[in-house]
Amino acid sequence: MSAEPTVNRDVLPSNVIPLHYELSFEPNFDTFKFEGSVKINLQVNDKSNDVISLNTLEIEYHSAKIGSVEATNIDVDDESQIAKIHFPQGTMAKHDQVDLEIKFTGLLNDKMAGFYRAKYQDKMTGETKYMATTQMEATDARRAFPCFDEPNLKATFGITLISEPKYTHLSNMDVKFEEVKANKKATTFNTTPKMSTYLVAFVVSELKYVENNDFRIPIKVYATPGDEANGQFAADLTAKTLAFFEKTFNIEYPLPKMDKVAIHEFSAGAMENWGLVTYRVIDVLLDEKNSSLDRIQRVAEVVQHELAHQWFGNLVTMDWWEGLWLNEGFATWMSWYACNNFQPGWKVWEQYVADNLQRALSLDSLRSSHPIEVPVKSADEINQIFDAISYSKGSSLLRMISIWLGEETFIKGVSNYLKKFKYTNAKTEDLWDALAATSGKDVRKVMNIWTKQVGFPVVTVEESGKNITFSQQRFLSTNDVKPEEDETVYPVFLALKTKNGVDNSIVLDEKTKTVNMEDTDFLKVNGNQAGVYITSYSDERWAKFGQQRELLSVEDRTGLVADVKNLSSSGFTSTTNFLNLVSQWKDETSFVVWQQITNSIAALKSSWIFEGDNVKNALNEFTRKLVSEKIHKLGWSFEESDSYETQRLKVTLFGAACAARDEVTEKAATEMFSKYTNGDKTVIPALLRQIVFNTVARIGGQEAYEKLFNIYKNPTNGDEKLAALKSLGIFKDAALIERTIGYLLDGTILNQDIYTPMVGLRSHKEGINALWAWLQKNWTEIVDRLQPGSPVLGHVLNLSTSGFTSVHAIDEINKFFGDKSTKGFDSNIAQSIDTIKAKTQWVNRDGKVVEAYLKEHGYMN
Repeated sequence: MSAEPTVNRDVLPSNVIPLHYELSFEPNFDTFKFEGSVKINLQVNDKSNDVISLNTLEIEYHSAKIGSVEATNIDVDDESQIAKIHFPQGTMAKHDQVDLEIKFTGLLNDKMAGFYRAKYQDKMTGETKYMATTQMEATDARRAFPCFDEPNLKATFGITLISEPKYTHLSNMDVKFEEVKANKKATTFNTTPKMSTYLVAFVVSELKYVENNDFRIPIKVYATPGDEANGQFAADLTAKTLAFFEKTFNIEYPLPKMDKVAIHEFSAGAMENWGLVTYRVIDVLLDEKNSSLDRIQRVAEVVQHELAHQWFGNLVTMDWWEGLWLNEGFATWMSWYACNNFQPGWKVWEQYVADNLQRALSLDSLRSSHPIEVPVKSADEINQIFDAISYSKGSSLLRMISIWLGEETFIKGVSNYLKKFKYTNAKTEDLWDALAATSGKDVRKVMNIWTKQVGFPVVTVEESGKNITFSQQRFLSTNDVKPEEDETVYPVFLALKTKNGVDNSIVLDEKTKTVNMEDTDFLKVNGNQAGVYITSYSDERWAKFGQQRELLSVEDRTGLVADVKNLSSSGFTSTTNFLNLVSQWKDETSFVVWQQITNSIAALKSSWIFEGDNVKNALNEFTRKLVSEKIHKLGWSFEESDSYETQRLKVTLFGAACAARDEVTEKAATEMFSKYTNGDKTVIPALLRQIVFNTVARIGGQEAYEKLFNIYKNPTNGDEKLAALKSLGIFKDAALIERTIGYLLDGTILNQDIYTPMVGLRSHKEGINALWAWLQKNWTEIVDRLQPGSPVLGHVLNLSTSGFTSVHAIDEINKFFGDKSTKGFDSNIAQSIDTIKAKTQWVNRDGKVVEAYLKEHGYMN
């Protein structure tokens, strides 16, 4: 079905639509080009129109014909990414269907987009080699073959790959037949089900695999030779997860196999191509015994996220890209749901409050945010919405609605939705209608407001005796909402928690509402932190929360810490309320709450990063007083008897203590590192490796740098390599900063990892200044290498600009980009500027308040 003509979208004419593609590709690893052919079976909707328009980018056309009729002209417009193929008048007149055949040459590019090359070192020989692989989402199938590159123009695909016999060939489907002739191997795959172009995938590479045969279809995880053994965790988890999702949705996984491939250069974390999921190496290969707990959880979540897409996104696809959140929000929620089912000890729904929910609120608190469902017209706009709004806010709203409707009812409604729209496309309202039919509640009315409007509310609680008044307004981190930005009235589930439990009956569906309460000694809004909003209380109420920890769930405590930090940074409350609250919770036992406490203190420190050392040293002293005694008592060795929670608590507190320059833990870290680099690889627990490397970098000089760089170049496993790379940016010495920055573009670091050491550089003012200078100096090369719209360029822009805390920096950024095209990343720049503005205002407003608090409580002379 074609796109709605009334909607403002860059779409192809509907005079023909595709039914089936026959594709052939032969990559050349010497020229970095590929020879291709496509035969598209087209349904003719307008027999008077003899021009066929397709999406295309960086494709060289050799011929185009329908039957024996050659095209008279091929007009390619690079700006619109459309080729118009003209045929003689009357070519379409007699046909209901035609076969369009095109022969072409494409670029096997190094942009991690379309059909591209990924570089790697052979484990056995050290030789530089390449794999040819694909990344089509959102609008890069057109780089691989001329096509109708719109999600609602679904078709079936038959794919043939040709190469030297030594290469493995993979695609969405299983092999139909394979033959070797004249030192060429040709593999033809069975025809796919109806699907969108962005899900087409194929790989040509030297590969080996591990497998799991516990599920009814074969499951294989592929990697370049020498790495394949670390795919077993993902293979085993895939078997369990496919079985779980089949039962959950009551719909069988419809393809005959499930392959996964570790790709050496990959712009995102993973891609859900139907039947052939591709991954960044670090997000699928796992050496469990030598990995940190958050790495294990990350791989589990990514694997389950991509498998959820096999139903939600692949079987049923959004009609157009403004529905991206349907794919990503649901797959995100579903991965947490599956993790919770398989690993209840991970307490993932508790972690969710400190993780996904805060990521959503952080971006959505900026004026430059966007609605979950945002109209997108062209490719450069589409690529920018693959962000925390589509993923994290989308999944947070699904978490909210699943709690409102009940998990069982929610899943049943989703199953009905998937059955109704399988192999076709659907809109957000179709999901709401399915959930409404299952639950009997007006889901569309409630959820349309949340998905079609930008932002979220802050609910202010005012107490007058037994009367409690709740009022809502849009929350902005800069606390300067204009009347025209504050017209939305959100249906807010207040979930009022008292000593008697949670009252879920009160909905704040107006600007202000007053309720009478018998007992107001303990009251907390947003019980268990299921709602997507922030709650603001009086100073007296914040003081009470400090003493009522035992009445609050882990989610409540985590949410309160996050809320009071957000309210402090935006000026809704004094930062003293934040400092007071966390200082009273020294006896906290949940690693999730501690993670939120340490994250929130880190946010405070990053806003004060350009302030005097006396304040920064006092904030470190504040942190030490909070965590040191507890971590010294707990220790940082790990026993088999330690629960998952205990292990995570030790890691969190050890990391916080080291970051705050606690002498005991810092000494332990440096001693571990010394023994480690002298050959004792067992001395640093895998769970602490990143913290130890960071600690050494924070206090070390050239000798430590050489050791960490050597680990990066000669790692024992992928985790160690990544940990070393992250730590290189933490060194503050000017010469070492320049050295790290030099590696960003000289080939030492893969394009996909360019932002990894930048995170460390942004953690100190010397690095922030150096990054901004580097970005300006190398801008042309950076944007050419990373491409507008790519997630990697978005990360690089954010890390190079958003660390500042002054109006002067905003002026500089605006001036630099003022005469440049920002197409494909304009929202990244706007978000950085909003972030800088919020931090600047926080320091200007509460600088003296924080200093006075730190002096008064003995953290500062």
